[in-house]
Amino acid sequence: MDGLKMNENEYLPLRDVVFNTLRRAILRGELVPGQRLMEIQLAEKMGVSRTPVREAIRKLELEGLVVMIPRKGAEVAHISGKNLRDVLEVRRALEELAGELACERMAEEAFHQLEQANHKFASVIGSDDITVIAQADETFHGLIYQATDNERLIQMVNHLREQMYRYRIEHIKDRPQRKILVQEHQEIMRALALHDVEATRRAIRNHIDKQEKTVAKHIRQQEK
Repeated sequence: MDGLKMNENEYLPLRDVVFNTLRRAILRGELVPGQRLMEIQLAEKMGVSRTPVREAIRKLELEGLVVMIPRKGAEVAHISGKNLRDVLEVRRALEELAGELACERMAEEAFHQLEQANHKFASVIGSDDITVIAQADETFHGLIYQATDNERLIQMVNHLREQMYRYRIEHIKDRPQRKILVQEHQEIMRALALHDVEATRRAIRNHIDKQEKTVAKHIRQQEK
């Protein structure tokens, strides 16, 4: 926790700055699974009152990054194989549906944006800042969701995205997997370009299945 520093942003409310600081610390391993999050200690460390810290911890709990333990309080959540499976089962179903709808509804301009998004993703995979890579990956998938023109589906995926973020980060931490992700994005784009529904669903399913295997392997290693 000694390295816990806030990056001030005049455009963000203080509670969001605190949230982003804690979230980044968890994702980068500066705050480790099982570590207790003491409001007073964190507030003193970041030079803020307890209120924004308390609000940030509640939001982190919604993302699955923090758990509340009876009679102990908040602590950094362990990455659970069960939670991984639960989240990815839902994501797999929603993304296959999104791919099917995008096959039918994606406009030419939206497809060009998707190509540019994957070029951007490919250009940042060597970055040491995994949050930059994760954002580029989210942008790519977000364009497919938008192409469905289905507001309810987009809302559901956006809600799930927060729960997915930690697993996305864990996947990206595996450097050899990053180039493979670019190739998997290309497979999805090829299927979309052909308006081939079954090929699109298959490419998306393969993409998510590989993510589950990679992250599950990391979880097993951490448990050892």
